[in-house]
Amino acid sequence: MDNNYSRGRREFIKKAGIGGTLALSFSQIISSAYAGSAPAKISLRKDDVILFQGDSITDAGRNRDEKSANNSRALGNGYAYMAASKLLHDHPDKNLQIYNRGISGNKIYQLAERWDTDCLELKPTVLSILIGVNDFWHMVNGKYNGTIETYRNDFKALLQRTKEKLPDIRLIIGEPFAVMNVKAVDASWFPRFTEYQKAAREIADQFKAAFIPYQSIFDKAGKTAPPAYWTHDGVHPSIAGSQLMSHGWMASLPATRTG
Repeated sequence: MDNNYSRGRREFIKKAGIGGTLALSFSQIISSAYAGSAPAKISLRKDDVILFQGDSITDAGRNRDEKSANNSRALGNGYAYMAASKLLHDHPDKNLQIYNRGISGNKIYQLAERWDTDCLELKPTVLSILIGVNDFWHMVNGKYNGTIETYRNDFKALLQRTKEKLPDIRLIIGEPFAVMNVKAVDASWFPRFTEYQKAAREIADQFKAAFIPYQSIFDKAGKTAPPAYWTHDGVHPSIAGSQLMSHGWMASLPATRTG
């Protein structure tokens, strides 16, 4: 068993108190994360083409040689696959076509470099983007010289380019997140990383996108089980964390059951 998780579990139980109630359902976590806000939602329509885009969190080990829609190998083993399986199960009448084109390590400029092939040519009607953690992380570790202004400006330019080509596209933007005190993520990340989260939310508002508050979702989940239960390194979700993310994603659709 992961020592980081074991220590976290002992500390978590100690803080919660013997006999305390630890469990919250996914629906309770998601609803509490959205509390106090009226999130934009997108409609789901017949023949929708849904595209998941982002970095390794979205990629999740997908087989990049598989290009077809609704292909389990092409969808990876993370939140995109879990959300896709739920959508296809619940809406067999809608003829949904679902793709995953996340690539591990990507930053916003790298999405832009492959956008024609990995987005525009697919003609998605629903585009979900989760991007930003590498824009910060790789800057901190010296592998990238981007700034918060680079992230904000490049993200806006990418969405503007998308809207020009696909004016009726419906957008979902996931908040980049980092879970404190799990391996890679420590106090040095904040408050600087918060600026990237604020930028993502502002961009979602500007482009009338549904916004998924993943940071709040993971923070709330951390009251049910220790942070290392939900993510291996503070950035990449565990199996449970991926399911948590998929429930958060499904909440961007109207009248979606998350329990």
